[in-house]
This record gives sequence, structure tokens and C-alpha cells, in this order.
Amino acid sequence: MEASVALPIIIFLVVTALLFDFLNGLHDAANSIATVVSTRVLSPKYAVIWAAFFNTIALVFFTTSVARTIGTGIVEPSLVDTHVIFGALMGAIVWNIVTWALGIPSSSSHALIGGIAGAGIAKGGFSALVPIGFIKTGSAIVLSPLIGLALAMFLILVLSWLCRRTAPVAVDRRFRFLQIFSAAAYSLGHGGNDAQKTMGIIAALLYSQGLLEGDFHVPVWVAVLCQIAMGLGTLFGGWRIVKTMGSKITDMKQIDGFSANAAGAVTLFGATWLGIPVSTTHTITGSIIGVGAARRLSSVRWKIAANIVVAWVITIPAAGSIAALFYWVSTKFW
Repeated sequence: MEASVALPIIIFLVVTALLFDFLNGLHDAANSIATVVSTRVLSPKYAVIWAAFFNTIALVFFTTSVARTIGTGIVEPSLVDTHVIFGALMGAIVWNIVTWALGIPSSSSHALIGGIAGAGIAKGGFSALVPIGFIKTGSAIVLSPLIGLALAMFLILVLSWLCRRTAPVAVDRRFRFLQIFSAAAYSLGHGGNDAQKTMGIIAALLYSQGLLEGDFHVPVWVAVLCQIAMGLGTLFGGWRIVKTMGSKITDMKQIDGFSANAAGAVTLFGATWLGIPVSTTHTITGSIIGVGAARRLSSVRWKIAANIVVAWVITIPAAGSIAALFYWVSTKFW
């Protein structure tokens, strides 16, 4: 492409990536606020403001290792071009809109990963995938909710034992306060892991066009814009998914909400430190199931949980198929 043609396309793709980031915040707002809203610790208005603030400032606390995985670890960097980026973004955006409209808490992260993989395969076949990165990310689909579930079960059992001689009213009052901070921690983890996926996409775009000097990295302006876009998306909420996450899976008290958010936050912090792009949706869902199952298995509405798992399974191939279609369309127009 000539530079005069490429620049408008690059600007268009950066804006499209920020749109995805906004939708990611909108779609995944439920991850950090569903528990505090459903347990009536915070009103929806104050919950989204709280979550959006910590989503936005996550840049200060984390490196961009997840962005590097997204930008170079899913599809061979040499194959990435504007068509692949466009296909990846559209696959993720379309799938996000569909699942948001249906109130299904699918993973924005894995929609994007599916989009990258689908567009990459459309261009270079299955050899376009980076096996180690794709397998590592695929493994996280299974491991992150299981880790969240296990940590949440352990935490709720320990806290329940410690509070066994405390009046229920006192327990609720204490954890009503603590739940606010566990939600903040989860929002911080969400902003730290999820916003980096869009950073990685934009950085990969700039790198493929020779606009990044030196090795692959995330420019500061890209990181700031991505964090702001995600924070704004969170401000607009995602109330259909809040209802599913906050009350349809299992009924929660303040101690349950605290345990779910704390377990999820620990899981996200660890994954971000390791540079693994995990699903915040998967993680908090596993944590919520964990607190319900720790009390009694029958308290979890397993049919709802099973429907969510089905959405997880089909997200990558669905987003990948949509991405491949948009990749093909884009090659016909520029």
C-alpha cells in the first residue's frame, strides 16, 4: 500500500480497535460489579463509576506482557497486516454485540483471540498460528475459571469457619465494607489484563506498517487511550449480563461477593504477571460458582452455568469464522 492510502486505513483500524475496547468494557462491566450490585452493597450508578476508575488506572500497576502475547504470540507477526487486524477486530466486535444483546457472559478476550486466529488462518492457513502462544492461551480458557473456583471455595470455607461465632448481622456489615475493596481489586485486574489485548492489536498494526521503532512494544499513547476507552465502556455498564452473573448462577451474600471478587482478582493478577491473556468473564464465573458450591452443590443453578460454558466453547470458532469472512471482504476493497 502507498503511504497516502495506508494512513487513513491505519487511523480507521485504531479507532475500530478502541471501539472494541469500549465494547469490552461495556460487555465485561458485569465481571467486577455484578456481585456488589446483586448484594446491594453499591447502587448500579456508583458501582460502574467505582469499576471504571480502577479499570482506567490499571496501567500504573501492570507491565504490557499480555499485549506482547496478543501482538506476537497468536499469529506469526510476519503475516499480520491491515486485513488481518480488520478481520480480527470485526470478528470480536460482532460476537460481542450478539452475546451482549442476548445477555450471555461470553469472553471478549477469547472473541478477540478467536478473531486473530481466524483472520490469520484465512490468510496463511493453520501454519499461521504460533503454537506455543495459542496453546498457552487456550489452556487458560480451562484453567482460569478452575483456579477462580478453587480459590473462591477455599476462601469462603476459611472465612465461614472464622466467622462461625459471629452474629450474621455483624458478618454482613463487615463484608459489606470489604466487598467494595475486593470489587476494586477485581476491576484493577480486569483493566490490567483486558485493556492490554487492544494495546497488543494496535501495537501489532503499527509494527506491521513499520511505524514502531526497534522491537515490538506498546507506545504510551496507545496504552493511555486503551485504558480510557475501557473505562468509558465500563461506565455505560452491561446490565443484562450483570443480572446473569449476579443472581442467576447462585444467590450471594456479602461474604460470598467478597470471596468471589478476591479469588478472581488473585487469578487475574497472576495471569497478567505471567503475560497470559485470560478471560475475566471465565474467571469471575468460576469464582461465583465456587462460592455457591462451597455452601452446597444444589445452590448453584447448573443449567445456567452449563449454558455459559457452551458460550465459552463456541466463542473462539464463532468469532474466528466471522473474522475470516471480514478478512476476505477487506481484501476486495483495499
